[in-house]
Amino acid sequence: MTFSEILDRVGSMGRFQFLHVAILGLPILNMANHNLLQIFTAATPAHHCHPPPNASAGPWVLPMGPNGKPERCLRFVHPPNASLPNDTQRATEPCLDGWVYNSTKDSIVTEWDLVCNSNKLKEMAQSIFMAGILIGGLVLGDLSDSPRFGRRPILTCSYLLLAASGSSAAFSSSFPSYVIFRFLCGCGISGITLSTVILNVEWVPTRMRAIMSTALGYCYTVGQFILPGLAYAIPQWRWLQLTVSIPFFIFFLSSWWTPESIRWLVLSGKSSKALKILRRVAAFNGKKEEGERLSLEELKLNLQKEISLAKAKYSATDLFRIPILRRMTFCLSLAWFATGFAYYSLAMGVEEFGVNLYILQIIFGGVDVPAKFITILSLSYLGRHTTQAAALLLAGGAILALTFVPLDLQTVRTVLAVFGKGCLSSSFSCLFLYTSELYPTVIRQTGMGVSNLWTRVGSMLSPLVKITGEVQPLIPNIIYGIIALLGGSAALFLPETLNQPLPETIEDLENWSLQAKKPKQEPEVEKASQRIPLQPYGPALGSS
Repeated sequence: MTFSEILDRVGSMGRFQFLHVAILGLPILNMANHNLLQIFTAATPAHHCHPPPNASAGPWVLPMGPNGKPERCLRFVHPPNASLPNDTQRATEPCLDGWVYNSTKDSIVTEWDLVCNSNKLKEMAQSIFMAGILIGGLVLGDLSDSPRFGRRPILTCSYLLLAASGSSAAFSSSFPSYVIFRFLCGCGISGITLSTVILNVEWVPTRMRAIMSTALGYCYTVGQFILPGLAYAIPQWRWLQLTVSIPFFIFFLSSWWTPESIRWLVLSGKSSKALKILRRVAAFNGKKEEGERLSLEELKLNLQKEISLAKAKYSATDLFRIPILRRMTFCLSLAWFATGFAYYSLAMGVEEFGVNLYILQIIFGGVDVPAKFITILSLSYLGRHTTQAAALLLAGGAILALTFVPLDLQTVRTVLAVFGKGCLSSSFSCLFLYTSELYPTVIRQTGMGVSNLWTRVGSMLSPLVKITGEVQPLIPNIIYGIIALLGGSAALFLPETLNQPLPETIEDLENWSLQAKKPKQEPEVEKASQRIPLQPYGPALGSS
């Protein structure tokens, strides 16, 4: 008996599963607020130099830039004065006395003057936040696979970490302290993401994995609708930061109801606890009698294969040491990197399209609704392999097309960006499910952590690549587009997991790979046997 069969006995898709997914999904609603928060808390309003002390001596005007608009980072040294030579009157200097911001909403940009020569600090803050997600994926992914911790404790601690660090960021007295707390927010988000995906996949039957994983993706989509409304209603960035952080204290408390992964409990030698949880789930699903029939001896006997391998220690190095895992990890890492790299280039660049910030963010969130629905259909009928490759290849094409559209065609640029963002959202939805299905249970969380690491490297580098636009505006989109195409090409080399059981061990994965290649040879064997008409049955069966 496999774990899937045991799950069927206690109710593989009953009330427990729906409540379980709901409890995991509610925090995802609010997680989008943190990932995209800097769109609003770091918005850069129109600004110009503060008048110099001697501005009262005459009418103060701004120098004009090459685009015919007033300069944002320069001012005249002297006010217009007929007694001064023209060259002296036209002399300019940086904004030595600060800036005047034409906005009633405050942000970290207006509070700490992250403009002109300091504008790169805004992108650096987002990169450091993404670095926190990267580090969190490495550390927390490994801890949740270890026999000492597990999935649920890491999830619970991650909720608390995000709540505490997010709230502390709202009270930051300086930019460096703000960046530190945002880094810790990133660590918490990584722990939540990894544990949520694993606990979702391991508690639902194979036939429902795609639907339930996409349902969690829709929670993130709804969160993208919530953020613009909150940002519009709360113009002060500190209050907005605090508002999106406080709910995670509640999620910290509710997470104690979330049951641990049965697979992890068995592999960690905690079969007694696993049996208690299974009986509780059976009772909740209205199958109490089936749960009572389960015994510890039966559970150990039927899952003996998993228990015997519980002592096997796997680490991130095994992902590169074992050939089948090495090939899979390389392709998945490139796909994850490309998705995060290209996604945040569009998601965090809404200011560049000349459309109202709040409306465009709603449009960007809205495109996820049809995108994820199409993803469900594609995952269920075309398979994971085709869906993943197509999503990245289409996104790469859309981003590269942006380089050929003039800046004054804002509508066309916005449509391409929205389409690309929808494809990349589909890629994320597919990757979380696909990765959790490809890696075996004994190293699944570590594999998810390492793979997720690369999307964080991509999202961390993405804001920094935008800086190259100061040299040549076309460079960033060319880089983003090419990387997305490479990620889609790498996905073509991954095996299909549609309707396949979750692999428990490395051996399961190797056997699965061999069986996937075997059907291609069977027709040839059958044809060969048909061409030998008078053979006895014994040798014919032996040859097959």
